[in-house]
Amino acid sequence: MASVSGVAVNAMDMVQFVVLALAMLMITGEYSTGSVRSTLQCTPSRARMLLSKAVVVVAVMFPAGTLMGLLGTAVAAPTLGEWGRFSAGDAVWHVTGCGVYLALISVFVVGIGTLLRSTAATLTTAFLSLMVLPIMLGSASVTPLRRISDSLPSSAGRHYMNDDAHPYPALAGLAILLAWTAAGLLAGHTVLRKRDA
Repeated sequence: MASVSGVAVNAMDMVQFVVLALAMLMITGEYSTGSVRSTLQCTPSRARMLLSKAVVVVAVMFPAGTLMGLLGTAVAAPTLGEWGRFSAGDAVWHVTGCGVYLALISVFVVGIGTLLRSTAATLTTAFLSLMVLPIMLGSASVTPLRRISDSLPSSAGRHYMNDDAHPYPALAGLAILLAWTAAGLLAGHTVLRKRDA
């Protein structure tokens, strides 16, 4: 039997890109219109500007991800019927995990958007790093490539949301996802600090 809330977690792979497109527009939209100059005039500290965007993204995306997890669970329950299994403990973990994952991965994408300054380039990079690369490396017969796949942000997030014990515990997946999020923000801030708007 399949966990109905687990189905919602698995659906996040495709649904996330709709939300991530909105998250990256917070920064790439400003670069495309040139309004980033006004933003930086109002807030000269580039670190504070980027951090404030990250805080807003988390405040919006955590409830959005949680709601998506709830809706996915609600839709999966009648669809699976007798083949579905509902557990309150699993549902709380999965639904909350969807919120945490979407919030962190959105901040990662904002960092990448700050680094690349282009909506098309950011969306392409996000799709390749979150979807294509994990699938390609994960299906390889070479063990080191599968391990690299498990260390990518979407794979780590999936292990966290699913409360996996293999290849590492769920909280290790969260730690890996946090590291990727911090790296994305740091890369974005480095470019933002060194380049003119």
